[in-house]
Amino acid sequence: MKLFALVAFGLAQSAAATPELQGAAPATIDMRAGENAFEQFKEKFGKVYKNAAEELKRFKVFLANMDHVAKMATVDAGAKYSVLSPFADETPEEFYKRNGFSASLQEKQAHVLKASEVEDLDVSDLPSQYDAREEGLVGAVKNQAQCGSCWAFATVANIEGQNKKVNGELISLSEQELVDCSKSDMGCNGGLPSNAYKDLLSTKTGLELEEAYSYTAATGKCHAETSKEKVFLSSWKAISSNEDQIAAALVKYGPLAIGINAQYMQFYMGGVSDPFWCPASLDHGVTIVGFGEEKRSGFKWPWQADSVKYWIIRNSWGASWGEKGYYRIMRGSGKCGLNNMVTTALVAKKGSMRGSEEALFI
Repeated sequence: MKLFALVAFGLAQSAAATPELQGAAPATIDMRAGENAFEQFKEKFGKVYKNAAEELKRFKVFLANMDHVAKMATVDAGAKYSVLSPFADETPEEFYKRNGFSASLQEKQAHVLKASEVEDLDVSDLPSQYDAREEGLVGAVKNQAQCGSCWAFATVANIEGQNKKVNGELISLSEQELVDCSKSDMGCNGGLPSNAYKDLLSTKTGLELEEAYSYTAATGKCHAETSKEKVFLSSWKAISSNEDQIAAALVKYGPLAIGINAQYMQFYMGGVSDPFWCPASLDHGVTIVGFGEEKRSGFKWPWQADSVKYWIIRNSWGASWGEKGYYRIMRGSGKCGLNNMVTTALVAKKGSMRGSEEALFI
């Protein structure tokens, strides 16, 4: 469908009759360039809309996002942003619905207390770079779809890596089991890795294989089967907000579940994100899998070093997003709140007692 003629005539007509189409297209975007980019976007992601009105609505959203992306280089010059990302036809409100990392003030304070009373790890010989993928601790990138289950994907990625560390086996475990069965969490409406750990421990429940309890991207009735449970926890830990301690914990335990503010992630396509400003409020669950350092690209503020240290983060939006499903963000300043709620499960050795009470680490 060619949209240029529709936009030239139809936008003004539709806006009067249809409230959701009101408003003009961004003045800074060339309409034909916008249409060409929209056609590329639809082709790349196989987008098909139910009717012309819906396509026109999505085109307007796409144009607004295109205008936003064009301005992002001034805020975060070291990263690449593009409307040729999977969520370029979504409004911010629609996009944020999949961000389900939900921590109350009380839960945040409890995490700080627990983490502050854990003995620090030795960071004297911390490597300059580390990638858990190279140790076989990270499975294939998964896709949570339109369910706000990021917390479950962060939890499972952490447990999968810990299981490889402890039991020498990397197996794909079930996020859907947590979505359906973790009663302290809210399924597709959000949750926390720490709640999931505590529920697994208190019920002495193990995680099933993903193929046995497959993902549906919807909150369902719990149907976990004891005979199918494969991986159990012995405990869990809260990690310090100190980023050297986080790096040391990553090397020791494997991939770590974290919360982050996802404000800059919708259109991310690559590079090291280091925005001038980013909220510290947490809304999205992801997994830190590595860290490194590289020469800074793009515009550099006078106070910035020539090189930039970064974290490597596995996301749960599929491999077509970001750097084949991964995100890199500046390391060392608590960027976007990523250091505020870091946790890891401690997996029980295979053949040991099925689960146990939470050990005391405070």
